[in-house]
Amino acid sequence: MALNLFKKIEAPSGLFAVEKINLLYNLFTSILIFILFDRMGHPGSMLADRLLIVLMTFGMMLLYRVYPCKMTTLIRIAVQMALLSYWYPDTFEFNRLFPNLDYIFAGVEQHLFGCQPAALFCLKFPNKWVSECFNLGYFSYYPMIIIVGIAFFIKRFDLFEKWSFIVSMSFFIYYIIFIFVPVAGPQFYYPAIGAEDVAAGIFPALGSYFDYNCTLFPGSEIGHGFFHHLVVASQTVGERPTAAFPSSHVAVSTILMILAGKIHRNLVCFLLPFYILLCGATVYIQAHYLTDAIVGFVTSFFVFFLSQWAYRKWFVTPISCEWRER
Repeated sequence: MALNLFKKIEAPSGLFAVEKINLLYNLFTSILIFILFDRMGHPGSMLADRLLIVLMTFGMMLLYRVYPCKMTTLIRIAVQMALLSYWYPDTFEFNRLFPNLDYIFAGVEQHLFGCQPAALFCLKFPNKWVSECFNLGYFSYYPMIIIVGIAFFIKRFDLFEKWSFIVSMSFFIYYIIFIFVPVAGPQFYYPAIGAEDVAAGIFPALGSYFDYNCTLFPGSEIGHGFFHHLVVASQTVGERPTAAFPSSHVAVSTILMILAGKIHRNLVCFLLPFYILLCGATVYIQAHYLTDAIVGFVTSFFVFFLSQWAYRKWFVTPISCEWRER
């Protein structure tokens, strides 16, 4: 394996599909910045970041041309996947300009279930070990992406680029929704309106409240185990009052499970407990309303097939091929 990493392979002359979709999202959000320039907090630095990403993308392409091999392919695609962690909090810089919609989604939740499942779930299961299991599931989100990606790189290198494109395009579809549907989620909204209003089913509109109040108060104080601290630490660094509807955690992890099935059912069996815990954790730790999780699951299948269709229609490259029958 180690020797094969640096063995030269036939190199496509242009950009990979995952780089193209990244650049398209870059262009789309850059246009938004120019449209909303006077209302943005720091549009100059945001545009500078986007220019740097463009230069880095083409720099990686030139590096690959000099020495095309599996290792430079891995580096090139890994850079694009790593950028997803930049694009996620970036959605908040746009949706903070629009009135918050949590009061609508909390109201729908109350109408459908007669309560707030996100407020009650952790209280129904207050055991520390239950809390740790759900926090483990929530924290496993990015490791799941890495594990499935490595599986494609090792077992199906011919589909590695297609895997990266499908995952990236799926994220970008949800990021665009997050930009125009500003929902912060229970862990931001509940503390802002107070526990008494939540219990009474009163959900006031907050307008531009989150434009000035971005402090995260972790919803579940049950247990303070290892994984609880990991989740709190990761949210403290990268979480913003954005991206609650629909749940991209549920949606993308569902897509990852579909993709894992293309490798081997043993991989699906290994990931399944983490997937189930992750889906439950989105509500348990109050990151999402229950409706967010449901809509995330339902839309994941459409987003998966849309991403596959887009890849076949517009973005297929010489190192890629279609799924094979197994």
